[in-house]
Amino acid sequence: MEDISQQVNSPTNNDPEMEDSLVATTKLQALIFDVDGTMADTERDGHRVAFNRAFAEAGLDWHWSDSLYGELLVVSGGKERIRYYLNQYSPNLDSSIDQDQFVAELHAAKNRYYQELLAEGSIPLRPGVKRLLQEARAEGIRLAIATTSALPNVNTLLETALATDATSWFDVIGAGDMVPEKKPAPDVYHYVLEAMDLGPQNCLAVEDSHHGLIAAAQTGIKTVVTVNEYTCNQDFAEAALVVNHLGEPDQPFTVLAGNTQGMNYLDMALLHRLHKN
Repeated sequence: MEDISQQVNSPTNNDPEMEDSLVATTKLQALIFDVDGTMADTERDGHRVAFNRAFAEAGLDWHWSDSLYGELLVVSGGKERIRYYLNQYSPNLDSSIDQDQFVAELHAAKNRYYQELLAEGSIPLRPGVKRLLQEARAEGIRLAIATTSALPNVNTLLETALATDATSWFDVIGAGDMVPEKKPAPDVYHYVLEAMDLGPQNCLAVEDSHHGLIAAAQTGIKTVVTVNEYTCNQDFAEAALVVNHLGEPDQPFTVLAGNTQGMNYLDMALLHRLHKN
């Protein structure tokens, strides 16, 4: 009987076409970006400020300081954050008020103030974000967004901080209100993958928080984490790389975890190596 052991000692059986097919199924084809805290420092200088302006407009004596807001960020989503504050900090609130309506109106006012801050151009992109997006587009890498933020807020940030046509740069924009559960649930990543008709092995995510990392990891997407002052002490053990920002050729990043193979800023070549490994 013919010995077939030598015929099956390789998963591709040394077939070039099968090897090419395997490479194609795992090739990096898309980058999926979070927005708040990842693309821009929107939390401290945007959302927090807008919340406080909305509180003042409503005649409330609430004030979310930098440190308090950092604690509140344990909850994803603006409306959810207001509810958490009501439940955990018990500020004075008339018990006869319809809480659902109160939260919705307060959050709508906050979004209005946030839009004004964006229109003023007071929330710039973080280092390396625009450059990396441009590199990806030039290489034909598809772009998407997976965020807990509201769609109008995402669009305004992109148009004011990136480019007037920036929303067209992204194949898919998955926003918080489009899915049943917000991060750390993986819903928004499932939404983006389905809309792009890609598997997780073809994508790489860029996040800034433990919640975001867990959401991406649950879908099997490798993730680069770019921390900020609110997230720098969180657990990122599952990340492929952790840096303080994406960096520029003249503004090197600090590597907090992972191997950049001598690179001091994130470019597409480094992303391909991280994805492959």
